Amino acid sequence: MYAGKYAVERASDPAFIMAGSGEAVSYADFDARTNRLAHLLRAQGLKRLDHYAIFMENNSRYLESCGAGERSGLYYTCVNSYLTPEELAYILQNSESQVLITSREKREVAAAALKSCPRIRLCLVVGGHAMGGASAAGERGLFADFEQAVDGFPATPIADEWLGTPMLYSSGTTGRPKGILRPLPANPPSQPLPLFEFLVKLWRYRERMIYLSPAPLYHSAPQAAVALTIRCGGTAVIMERFDPEAYLALIDKHRVTHSQLVPTMFSRMLKLPAEARRRHDLSSLEVAVHAAAPCPVQVKERMIEWWGPILHEYYGATEGLGFTACDSAEWLAHRGSVGRVLLGDLHILDGEMKPCPRGAPGEIWFKTATPFEYFNDPARTAAARSADGTMSTVGDVGYVDDDGFLYLTDRSTFMIISGGVNIYPQECENLLITHPRVMDAAVFGVPNEDLGEEVKAVVQAMPGVATGPAFEQELIEFCGRHLARQKCPRSVDFIAELPRLPTGKLYKKALRDRYWEGRKSRIV
Repeated sequence: MYAGKYAVERASDPAFIMAGSGEAVSYADFDARTNRLAHLLRAQGLKRLDHYAIFMENNSRYLESCGAGERSGLYYTCVNSYLTPEELAYILQNSESQVLITSREKREVAAAALKSCPRIRLCLVVGGHAMGGASAAGERGLFADFEQAVDGFPATPIADEWLGTPMLYSSGTTGRPKGILRPLPANPPSQPLPLFEFLVKLWRYRERMIYLSPAPLYHSAPQAAVALTIRCGGTAVIMERFDPEAYLALIDKHRVTHSQLVPTMFSRMLKLPAEARRRHDLSSLEVAVHAAAPCPVQVKERMIEWWGPILHEYYGATEGLGFTACDSAEWLAHRGSVGRVLLGDLHILDGEMKPCPRGAPGEIWFKTATPFEYFNDPARTAAARSADGTMSTVGDVGYVDDDGFLYLTDRSTFMIISGGVNIYPQECENLLITHPRVMDAAVFGVPNEDLGEEVKAVVQAMPGVATGPAFEQELIEFCGRHLARQKCPRSVDFIAELPRLPTGKLYKKALRDRYWEGRKSRIV
């Protein structure tokens, strides 16, 4: 989030636009905003390599909250804005954050969390001028109105500018979230980390591009994409929240050239009425990137038919272990793949850390492309590395074909062992989501006295669809026409809404745990 030379060269052009309100912030104003906040952080005693945190929804102050850290050598942690006070407090303490930036909307959660966060010396509240009376945390003198607090500081750069970077946390879908710390060289803010220069070329970013961001800014992918847009002299259009038809309308309105999505967004746009999909001109789109979760083959095929061969897929954990990618032409020749390795050295290994044959699934390991550690967590850092320390994993399972293309199978923690057979539920999930009357689906193992586990599907139906035994049988038979019998669900439950994070990641452990209460599960 560094404006650099564009604060002068494109001073009056918008660095970003908030999609809902239409508020536009120019490059000159954005540069001044990040400078003022950087001065405030220095005044609070934060020096290079110190930490602060951001906990709020997408709003017009979010980008400068990141940008100030990026030009003052700080680690900034963007926290999932849906966390509870206890979850937020854990991250604030674990990250050693000294300042918290939040919003009026999230203030009460922040106040509850700060009761157990003695390191936090200041909490800036966006929209705080209307935030009401003091809370228990407010009585400690922690809270200040964001706009008023930064207003008295200079709009010029601090004297000691250094490159800063996010320290983001894993989503915590299988345990406590982990802070992912990358070494931060003593670079000026104009010199980004090499990974980001690589992404600019891969995703064909350019000056005056228009990037549409439909996802929460606390997540690593939109974080990187918006930051690179501004570094390239483009304009980022920030959606406060994703809505499928509003997204299409914004492409038309702003002549969007680039965007990044997750597969659930594709599915929801494809299930719009045909007239809604035809209503908007999408011809300005040049590149649509997607990642975060495996994309069902049928969904991606339909998206390429609709948008043309502009889809670019990648696979890469927030940890930066390695990176694979493919464009539409490569994917059409290797349907279901997440691409070939572009960064890192890929290895597919079995449970004994021995190489798997071509085409055989195993855990994905990389000789790490970029070094990292889990902040304040040496045990989990060690657990993610091979015994000799040369390779790292995040627990994904996949295989490589004869052409060197990687295919994701599932997370190793969600593998189902039924009657001694290993079943990866992602394939069934991807199939169910293509059913015209299914909005979303999760598949996992539940207890079975005879087999150990059996396959269970939990489905969110499309609005207005009647659920019950008849629809359950229809879905089981639908799976049976496309998958081997052991991969198909033995039963289907229906739920109003699946616990999917706004980043597109399914919070499957919370769902699965309901079926294992009082029973011993392999997943901790």
